[in-house]
Amino acid sequence: MNLHGWIIYNGYLPGNKFLDFAEWLQDAAFKQNIYTDIYKNNELLTFLSTDSLDLIRENKESLPNFVIFTDKDIYLAKQLELLGVRVFNSAESIEKSDDKIATYQTLAAKHLPIPKTIVAPKAFVKSEYFNPKDFRDSINSLGFPVIIKEAFGSFGEQVYLVHSMEEAFEKLFELHGIPFMLQEFISSSHGKDIRLQVVGDEVVAAMTRHSSNDFRANITAGGTMKKYQPSHEEKETAVAATRAIGADFAGVDLLFGPDNKPVICEINSNAHIRNMYDCTGINVAEFMIGYIINTLRIEDSK
Repeated sequence: MNLHGWIIYNGYLPGNKFLDFAEWLQDAAFKQNIYTDIYKNNELLTFLSTDSLDLIRENKESLPNFVIFTDKDIYLAKQLELLGVRVFNSAESIEKSDDKIATYQTLAAKHLPIPKTIVAPKAFVKSEYFNPKDFRDSINSLGFPVIIKEAFGSFGEQVYLVHSMEEAFEKLFELHGIPFMLQEFISSSHGKDIRLQVVGDEVVAAMTRHSSNDFRANITAGGTMKKYQPSHEEKETAVAATRAIGADFAGVDLLFGPDNKPVICEINSNAHIRNMYDCTGINVAEFMIGYIINTLRIEDSK
């Protein structure tokens, strides 16, 4: 089975870590004798007309057998799917992962463990009618400290821990017009969490992340990491979360709930894997490529 793939990342984001992720995947594919091209999303423009769907691109090579989509440009991912290309992860799963409100709604519908969450009413623009006191009862029901979290964000940013009603009202005024939610603070997981890399129905690597000076444990925010052997329950929870949003692979962040019961914090459809390798010595990219080969073989035989 001769396969040709594309690996797509965002061409507008600063830094080298996004290209690094793409090259990491490309190297793993090469070791499996699979040829891949790396594209920035701004090198593949979506074209729509009454008569056709297409991609405007400089290289007029034929479409690939598959795409590994390491970005959140769901319109481009959907265009590729409409053109008949198998996309890992799908546009729908990327969309659910990217929107944390949609993530929590999906997980709650599957009765998976999440923090108590209250979604703010949709406000398309800042409104003179906004009154943060409308949230007083909701905040009191969750208790202090409370998390205020924007629906969209990465690397632990756009997540705020507030300790008083005055601080909460100030943050609510700041965020009004942006989709956000209120969430109970899982104090038993202060400054620590678990990142589990899920590929298919398997957890292939895991590490704990720790911060001594921040309630968030993200490495980008200054956290440290340690190799971790997850429990059966933690593995099951991570796989179920990945399956719930329809992803082929994901980085699932679990909090340490009361009695060390896992609580799902976040699902990352395009989780970077270099930190996991540095911590555990496990190359998640090799598992991802193996999964893609097996999946395409199964789908081709149907």
